[in-house]
Formats: sequence, C-alpha cells, structure tokens
Amino acid sequence: PVVTVVIEPEDLDLGKYVKIGEEHTRTLEMKPGYLYVKDTVRPTYAIKDETEAVENGKRMVVTAPLPLMPIYKGMPGASMLAEILLQKYEYHVPFYRQVKQPEHLGVKLSRNTLNGWFKPVCELLRPLYLELKKKVLSSDYIQVDETTLPVIDHDRHKAAKEYIWIVRAAVPRLLFFHYANGSRSQKVAVDLLKTFKGYLQCDGYSAYDAFENRKDVRLCGCLAHIRRHIESCREENREYAMQGLKFIQDLYNVEYMADERQLSYEERAALRQRLAGPLLDAFELWLQNTYPKVLKRSLMGKAIAYAYPLIPRMRHYLYDGRIFIDNNRAENALRPMVLTRKNMLFCGNQQAAENTAVICSLLGSCKECGVNPREWLNDVISKLPYYLTPKSEKKLTELLPDRWGGYRQSHDTLPTVTGMSMDNPRTVHRQTVHAT
Repeated sequence: PVVTVVIEPEDLDLGKYVKIGEEHTRTLEMKPGYLYVKDTVRPTYAIKDETEAVENGKRMVVTAPLPLMPIYKGMPGASMLAEILLQKYEYHVPFYRQVKQPEHLGVKLSRNTLNGWFKPVCELLRPLYLELKKKVLSSDYIQVDETTLPVIDHDRHKAAKEYIWIVRAAVPRLLFFHYANGSRSQKVAVDLLKTFKGYLQCDGYSAYDAFENRKDVRLCGCLAHIRRHIESCREENREYAMQGLKFIQDLYNVEYMADERQLSYEERAALRQRLAGPLLDAFELWLQNTYPKVLKRSLMGKAIAYAYPLIPRMRHYLYDGRIFIDNNRAENALRPMVLTRKNMLFCGNQQAAENTAVICSLLGSCKECGVNPREWLNDVISKLPYYLTPKSEKKLTELLPDRWGGYRQSHDTLPTVTGMSMDNPRTVHRQTVHAT
C-alpha cells in the first residue's frame, strides 16, 4: 500500500503559476504488523507571466523543499527505523528474525539491509545520547552499576567477556549506559564521573574506592548487596547468617513504614534517624563482634569483610530522604540489557557495543519516565535532522524523555498527516500539507 503526502510551496499564489511536474520521494514506513510506502509528492510550478516575475523578483520555478530525512537519501522512514530499534532492544529480536516479518508482508529485506540502516540511525541518535549523559551527570544523586557484555574479539576469534556501565539519576529519572572498550577498571569510573558532584550510590566494588577522598562526592552503600553476601552463608553457618539477616530485615521494615505513611523526604530522614540509626549501629557492632568468631576464608568471614567497611557509606541515607537504601533500581534497569545479551549472544565489535549503549540508554530513559518508546522514537527520529542543522537554535534537551511529552504538545510544528486510513491496504491515500 502507498500513502501519498503532497507538500505544496508555502505562501504561493497558485493562480499565477502553472504546474509543470512533481517530484516523488518514497520511504518505507512501518506500524506494528503493517508495512507501507509513504510517497512524498512535491509539485513543481512555473510562473505564467515571465515579465512580471522579472519585474517583481518572483521565482520562475517553485518547488516545496524536501523534508529532512533521518538517513540521507535512505529508503527507511522514521517509523521503520523506530520499529527496527524497538524489535532489537525492547523485544530482543535479532535481525535474522526481524527480516521474516516484512517477508510475510510481501517485502524482502536482508540482514545486511537492516544492519546498513541500523548504523546511521545510531549515529543520528548519538548527539541526543551525549546530551542525556550530561544531564544525568549534572544531577546530585546517581546510582552506578555494571554488567557483562560479550563482544567478539576478532584477534582471538571468540567472544570476550567485557563490561558495560549504567549510571542512573534519581531526579530527573534518566539513565545511560557507558561502554569504554569493555573495561571495568577504576580509571573508567574516574574518567566517567570526573565532573559529577553529589551522592554516588554503588556496591562494594573496589573501583569506587577512588571517590573516598573526593570532598565533592559522598559514597552511599547498597544494603541489598550486603544482604546477598550474608544470605549466601545460610548453609555454611545458619545461626550467624540469620542473625545478620534479621538486622537487615529490620532496616528494610523502616523503609516499608515510610512508604506506607507516604512520608516526605524530610519526614523519611527523621524516621530513619530515629529508628534505622540505632539498628545500623547495632548491625555494625554485630559485624565487629562476629568476625573474630569465624574463619576469615569462610563464606561468613568474607561476607563480614565485605559488609563492615560499607557501614560508613550506608549512614548517608539516614540524613537525606531522597537516597534509597539500596541500588536495586539501577540493577533493575540492567535487566533489559541482560535479556538483550541473551538473545543476541554477543556484539560483533566494539562499535556495535557502543551502539547498544546508545539505544539502551534512550529506551531505558523512556521506561524511567513512563514514555511510550515507539511514539518517542518515531517522533524524535523525524525531528532530530532539524535539531542537528548548523543554524538550528533548538536544544536537544527538549527531546529527552523527561521533557518530550510537554514539549511535544506545545511545540510540534512539523506537518501532521491526518486521515490516513489503514483499513484497505490497496487504497492509495492523498493528503495535502504545506511546507513550513
């Protein structure tokens, strides 16, 4: 099926011009379960009175400008590109399975074709990704974690175990993934967060120890990681494990109490200081007294050795109600990455891993903000070419998921095609819009 959109020149007195032809630009568009061709028609007009044109400085031949395309001279439209990204990273469908759906709809596409479209759309979205990173790192409270990402090592001809980082801001609710040649080293963390100032919540991984001496950064601990280490000792030393878990459960009960009462940040901090503060002191004392009673190389010995140095970091959450008791929200945001990893098995090279970081960052931020990722991608991919022109005064932050909804309602100036019925796929629809 073909949907035709006619773009007429703006502010043109058609009575003084005669149509001498038209230019067609066809793009492949897609909605869930529906594939169609969008035919953008731009009529060409010539002025009837050439003498008047010369005297009044009017244009002899007029054609409306072609709207900027997501991929220069490319076949896919914004909706097609959005669907490819969604299928790959939201629904975890690799390219070799994606090509089957268009084939069922009568269009044959190869994996190489999809891959050829995928790379330039990632480059189109990269400036928005960089703007997202700036905004997250400008907040004063972030949660950081990392997970594995297999990437093909072409020298050794096998997938290497590499790492990708996640940085999540609590306010605004945005996140981004960061890939730095697959490294999990302390240098990556230091370089990534060198401009950050505020609360940094993380687990006990030694790479974060570099921030202990920074006066503008306060490390916050994660009680969930402490609990996992102690819970792993239940079979080895059930008595001590249950004692430790009881302290942790009591600390979480304070959070449940604050949630049920729907306390403000200030009220939550006051409740924590009154109830959780003494519990945390007692837990620290228990760790200190129990450690000499167990073998250092036992699971319990290792769990206590992990937990005890993190207690000072845990204390920060007592005095600021915004800070979570654990890092679980950052870990939850990693789950789509884990599913993507399982379904695509590996990234073909480091550039593919960087592209994965770009798209997963944007889709993850949509989820954090409660934004429909399909609508957001479709809209943003179509608008980004206008934002990235050298003379554009538009700000990329307006397209980030936390601002997109309100901005879209008040500033949507691109032509909107209405009345495009999709009931009869054999029908050719025409809709006239005017270039702006």
